[in-house]
Amino acid sequence: MKNINFNIKRIGLVAMVSAFMFTGCSDYLEQEPLDSVTEAVYFKTPEQFDAAANFFYRATFGYVAGSNGGDESSDLSANITEQPTYASGNKPVPTSDGIWSSNYNQLREANQLIEKAAEYEGDQSEIEVPVATAHFFRAWNHYKLLLRFGGVPIVTRSLDVSSEELYGPRNSRYEVIYQILSDLDVAIDGLPSENSIGDTEKGKLSSEAAKSLKARISLYAATYEKYVGTATDGDGTTVGAGSAKPADYPSVQQLFEDAKQSALEVMNSGAYELWDHRAELGDRNLFYLFTLEDGSNPAGLTKADNREFIIQTVYDFTLRQIGQNISHSKPYTPSRKLMDMYLCEDGLPVQYSSVFEGYDTMTSEFQNRDNRLTSFVWEPLKEYWGYGANVDGGGAQYGVDFADAGTGFDYRYVPQLLNPSGGRGVGYQGVKFVTEHKLRETRSESFNFPHLRYAEVLLTYAEATVELGGGVISDGDLDISINKIRERSDVAPLTNALISPYSDLTMLGEIRRERAIELFGESQRFDDLKRWGIAEGELNHDLILNYVDGTEFETALNPKNPTDLIYNPAGFSYGTTSTEKSISTYAGIANVKPGALIFDIKGNRNFSIKNYIDPIPSDQIRLNPELLQNPLW
Repeated sequence: MKNINFNIKRIGLVAMVSAFMFTGCSDYLEQEPLDSVTEAVYFKTPEQFDAAANFFYRATFGYVAGSNGGDESSDLSANITEQPTYASGNKPVPTSDGIWSSNYNQLREANQLIEKAAEYEGDQSEIEVPVATAHFFRAWNHYKLLLRFGGVPIVTRSLDVSSEELYGPRNSRYEVIYQILSDLDVAIDGLPSENSIGDTEKGKLSSEAAKSLKARISLYAATYEKYVGTATDGDGTTVGAGSAKPADYPSVQQLFEDAKQSALEVMNSGAYELWDHRAELGDRNLFYLFTLEDGSNPAGLTKADNREFIIQTVYDFTLRQIGQNISHSKPYTPSRKLMDMYLCEDGLPVQYSSVFEGYDTMTSEFQNRDNRLTSFVWEPLKEYWGYGANVDGGGAQYGVDFADAGTGFDYRYVPQLLNPSGGRGVGYQGVKFVTEHKLRETRSESFNFPHLRYAEVLLTYAEATVELGGGVISDGDLDISINKIRERSDVAPLTNALISPYSDLTMLGEIRRERAIELFGESQRFDDLKRWGIAEGELNHDLILNYVDGTEFETALNPKNPTDLIYNPAGFSYGTTSTEKSISTYAGIANVKPGALIFDIKGNRNFSIKNYIDPIPSDQIRLNPELLQNPLW
């Protein structure tokens, strides 16, 4: 295999340990940074290997936000806070790129630990876990580079500025995937089972975590090759990274089988379970999962009650706050498309459900719906807590009625339909990852962030199974996978009999719908659309909001300012839809009808096959001309 090339900074161990702070539960978050040491005297004891491995968590995992990572400008989102948006396909070639630089810098640390392990004079079993952890993070860093750029230079040893290998070409995407899967196999063998990890160590990686990531990446590789093929590879001679494959690279069929089997092994392990506290939290059960910390919910549940997050960044109010503008910005507001993708209680989409109540009133579309909608989208004129001491009336006072909160604040949510106003929170208000904690001010939120959770494992199993079945999946396989997700969302199970009367509903389409709904805001949407080969068909449409023409919105007064209308048509230059139109490549997604507010026009969206992988930063090509730019860039 061709090996590496990037603009490397020599990051010594002194820099590593001086910045040291562990990511995880309190016992290893509280450890003090190590004093200045050198490579010559470090990596001599198992404890030093453990300390070096613990550093990877903080260096690599963080809160994923923004349009490139957090789905904010996808087809499911009504937020357009930057121009051009990632979804527009109009971003220029950057001079530098944080994904490129940070992941290559982090690869050096993982490679260094693996190399030092080979020199360790003690029993190798003493350092098996930190070595396996290093292999996991080496896979993770290559995976993040793969998603962004396609084929990239593979780095499997630590380098310095004199290394000859710095000036070679890129590896193909297939060589990168092969390396990732090889590293994950080492991690699977060396990491402990989740069931054996004690409470004080929760948040650290397990064998099941590595299997879950292997399932995700196997599915990604299989679907990308099936639906996109070599279209983004280039020839590797004049453009791109080429399509070279290792001799024993798995077939698409084998990758699907590996994804299914890895997911099934995690499912059978008993290590994880879906968060389901509807008995205590009602139809906002899922809202509290994504803001979970001490004092964050009326049932008094804590992070110890969450067995759904598999790979996560662990935050702590005292030791490591998220430090981002999350609750104030409310980044994940749904588009019309996502609102109609949410199912009704009978398990059917809005265009076919007998219990869907339409759009005539401001609240009618919220009735008899999926709890993921009621958890993550505020219903008009319903009361909701703010957060902190006084933001939007201040945080939750559990056990106290809103009227008795003593703040004098009107907690009713009134939709913002006066103007585009910053491109966020218009029409609907999404609140995934938005706290209502009364002791959390802006940037002090400390709930954990999931990079991969058990619900995704169930979705992966279902998708791999239906792909292997040529579009067919049994009710039994649905019951052990996505029907568990639907059940905790108070949605009827997906069965072959349920969708058979509707010619435009397919099992593959419905499983993809479930994935879109369940994982919105968790950095999956863009990568899913690309690997399915449908990004252009999903992104290049008008961005649509509420139905306003002929509905209550036309005449509704703002109850907080009774002389003002809620909706101001003059504030929106694009007007409303005039004809019925499709907004998806999947016919099972409801068409948009006349009378819906247009927030942004499709003329501003030009996503194409070119955008399936990002360009190599120009400063990297300047430093090494052997790094051929991606096709069409």
